[in-house]
Amino acid sequence: MIRQTLRILSAAVVIFAAAGLLIGQTDGLKRSTTKTDRFDFGAGGTVVIQGAPNGSVKVTGSRNSEISISAVIEVWGASEQELEQVTNLTGFVLQESTSRINLLSIGPDNRKAAKKADRKLLKNLGGIPYSISYTISVPQYCDVEINAGKGDISVSGIDGDLRINGLESNVDIKLVSGTLAATIGKGSVEFTMPNQAWRGSTIDVQVATGTLTAHLPRALSADLTAVILRSGSIKNDLTILKPRVRNVPFTDRGIAGRAGNGGTLVKLTVGDGTLSLLPL
Repeated sequence: MIRQTLRILSAAVVIFAAAGLLIGQTDGLKRSTTKTDRFDFGAGGTVVIQGAPNGSVKVTGSRNSEISISAVIEVWGASEQELEQVTNLTGFVLQESTSRINLLSIGPDNRKAAKKADRKLLKNLGGIPYSISYTISVPQYCDVEINAGKGDISVSGIDGDLRINGLESNVDIKLVSGTLAATIGKGSVEFTMPNQAWRGSTIDVQVATGTLTAHLPRALSADLTAVILRSGSIKNDLTILKPRVRNVPFTDRGIAGRAGNGGTLVKLTVGDGTLSLLPL
């Protein structure tokens, strides 16, 4: 199981590193613009966010039946003409259906998303860096998927399933309910479960290199597995956690424990780094 998880983390780093190759130097002129959008979207749907190679993503749940998007777009260029060209090619597009929204970041590295008239221009601009930082409000009762490059990620107020992937990110998640699946190549993940009874199911968080901190309620009922794959240690301050198998003790590299009556599956994995289990 450990070897399989290590392969998953290694593959994730390779995939995300490909996006990192798109991040160039930020010398020269710089321009910042803001693009916004707002539209109706009912509860129960899915929102997929494909972030830029650089830039943060902040998602909050709202009681409104709408999606609100604000994107701060930063581009660089060697001249005013180049800056104008890059600005015109950078932003986001939406693929909309009744129950699913795909937000796709576009820039000088994305030929598939460009108009036919712009594709020749992209041959000269493909290596120019850009950044898009999103602040997005979605209905509280929906599922959210975030695929990001390098930048902070924060999610709060979502009563649904969360799936998060990041190349190099500091991630902060305030859970309400649902499921959580997160894979981060390098950085930190900090998530907090609600202090009331948990209505969700599986939590699976993996960090290849960095730190993972879980804030868990004292009334937690879960089967929890925490593992350090290569180097690092586990800090366990959860006195409610007992070994699932009584003759298999906890170590600073591996924990297979049960809190309360068990039930919810919580799997936490760090390749190299620190894993902390803290009570609320």
